[in-house]
Amino acid sequence: MKFEPVRKGGCILLIDPDKQPPAKAGEIAATAEAMGVKAIFVGSSIILEDKFNETVHTIKKACKIPIVLFPGASNQVSKEVDTVLFLSLISGRNPEFLIGEQVKAAPIIYKYGIHTLPTAYLLIEGGKTTSVEFMSNTKPLPREKPDIIVAHALAAEYLGMKLIYLEAGSGAKDSVPDEVIAAVRKHVKLPLIVGGGIRTPEDAIAKIAAGADYLVIGTRAEEDWAAFEKIVKAVNRALKG
Repeated sequence: MKFEPVRKGGCILLIDPDKQPPAKAGEIAATAEAMGVKAIFVGSSIILEDKFNETVHTIKKACKIPIVLFPGASNQVSKEVDTVLFLSLISGRNPEFLIGEQVKAAPIIYKYGIHTLPTAYLLIEGGKTTSVEFMSNTKPLPREKPDIIVAHALAAEYLGMKLIYLEAGSGAKDSVPDEVIAAVRKHVKLPLIVGGGIRTPEDAIAKIAAGADYLVIGTRAEEDWAAFEKIVKAVNRALKG
């Protein structure tokens, strides 16, 4: 099932293949699907264990919701995903993550025939140095400068991107400010994904109210599954209401 973003979509679970055995990843994904999660993202800023494809395969067998590749680099490609976020880190100025890794991955994606979703990836200051900031060697956009962030999002829309991803980073101290989300939502028509530092139902609902269409949650689910479940239930209730 391809991942086709819609307005007010809900919660997405991000699974890092290094954080658990493949069988456990499948169980986690199945449980998340039953809770009402809309898709499973798989990926990481860096992969240390040689079990990426096995993890994707196991998750794919366990779920009927879309399995989406959220790659940290061109070596993170599996033919079993439903969709790949074809990311360009447009918040940074490192050409390797603007176009270099994309050129490396493109022939593999073509060979496998994977559905692609051109995605503008905007790293926002999250209160501490995150893995994506370190690995990409790029500077986050200042969280207190919505005008700069909006300008990047507009550029992405004019370049033909299909999705905007505002990211504070895995395990961020501070999530993307609601004011930033609202400013981007006001100016950009594309579906909007927000991730990083979302820890409570109240925080999650506020981001949906500000204009986020999807919330990506990974670290919080790893730390406290019960807290993650509360977030998903609260968001689903808010969207139905």
